[in-house]
Amino acid sequence: MAYELLQSLLSNVWSIFLVVLFFGGSIFVHELGHFLAARRRGAVVERFSIGFGPAIWSWRGRDGVEYRIAWFPLGGYVLLPQLADLGAIEGESTADVSKLPPVSYATKMIVFVAGAAFNVAFAFVLACLVWAMGQPISSDMVSTRIGYVARTLDLPDGTKVPSPAAQAGLQIGDLIRRIDGSPVENWSDIQNSLVLGSGRTASGERQVTFSIERNGQPLEIQVSPRLAGEEKIRRVGIGPGFELIVQAVPPGSLGERAGFKVDDEILTFDGQIIINDSTYRQHLETHANRAIAVTVRRHGQTVALTIPPRPESRNGPPLGLALRTGYKIIHVSPFEQIADVARWTVRTLHSLISPSSDIGLNKMSGPVGIVRILHTAAEVGLRAVLMITILLNVNLAIFKLLPLPVLDGGQMLFATLARLRGKALPVNVIMTAQSVFFVLLLSMVAYVTIFSDVPRIVRDYKADRAAETKAAPPPSTPPPAPAK
Repeated sequence: MAYELLQSLLSNVWSIFLVVLFFGGSIFVHELGHFLAARRRGAVVERFSIGFGPAIWSWRGRDGVEYRIAWFPLGGYVLLPQLADLGAIEGESTADVSKLPPVSYATKMIVFVAGAAFNVAFAFVLACLVWAMGQPISSDMVSTRIGYVARTLDLPDGTKVPSPAAQAGLQIGDLIRRIDGSPVENWSDIQNSLVLGSGRTASGERQVTFSIERNGQPLEIQVSPRLAGEEKIRRVGIGPGFELIVQAVPPGSLGERAGFKVDDEILTFDGQIIINDSTYRQHLETHANRAIAVTVRRHGQTVALTIPPRPESRNGPPLGLALRTGYKIIHVSPFEQIADVARWTVRTLHSLISPSSDIGLNKMSGPVGIVRILHTAAEVGLRAVLMITILLNVNLAIFKLLPLPVLDGGQMLFATLARLRGKALPVNVIMTAQSVFFVLLLSMVAYVTIFSDVPRIVRDYKADRAAETKAAPPPSTPPPAPAK
């Protein structure tokens, strides 16, 4: 017991260390880009801060720069009095800007873009590590073939409706080539394309176009997704197709009596291809009262088996077999990793502002959610943390370059407008815009935290507790006392 407690404690300490290292490191790298570019271009640097607000710790170096860690770790900043007046956010500058030499437009552009550039460079370095280590991936995640078509879909209010995929005529074995005209290369692409989709009919009904291949013939099928699950995202009721391989055959099990062997690959039940565990279980449960003809691949040969009727197993584990799927290590180039994350980040931003999509701020993750995701990844392993950190840095780079006041892209916009008009923008205009957008940004973070991050954490906690309760053996009851 003591050993398990110590192991759990050390595991949590390690996870927290990785979260601080990579989350804080991503912020540090961004600000380091601004800092180094400013120093290189001869701009005055007054402060380098990780976080906003009052300082927890500060130190003034020989270079005259104040280095600090502040209380609110929602980001960081480099105080550059010659480049931007962000006193309401970063704290007032003590420098007399009128006595400092002006900086060029090129310097402003270089300094403001340097933060995002450093994030991308950091992501690239991590992507090189992931490329060298390799990414473990199972057959279900690289599949673009449909292996399961649900009969019904559970809506958020608990009601069941016919599955949109079944209604539209999607079938097991269909190979998905494109969704809404965009090519898909794996099941994550398919899921993301559905969730981020914004297609609608003329009457406003949700719509997604599946370009598939069936028996060698190309087809286009229109599907009307529904908002389903606790997250209320677009779903159609399909699962990936992947090989089902027998990993273990318990002695005395129904599977052993039917003739299954370890490493058998299940091919068909009653002539229907079985390429998803849900289809496997559904067929066994539906036809529990009769025999099922099975074909498996064994040592390269097709073998026929028969599963006898088993009415008593309708509510039990099907056949008692332990199944697995294919698994391999892939090495994705750093360029492909960065490009893939950037592509889906842009798609997400597009869906966020599209009035036709179902993506809103309540589907996003704020700082609390990001830390939670990193902590979960840390429990999985270093490779998972690296992959999430790559995602975080590319997202941060793109977000910071949006042309909105307070963000780096907004400062670049102000500098460009000033250059076009031949003189600086009015200070009150810039200050008002930055103050308004800073309040909006804080409001957005608060909204995402309250209505997305916290509910998601609560749901996951309840789901974990329910799973633990279900897995726990029932308490033993003492024998009744003898009657008196």
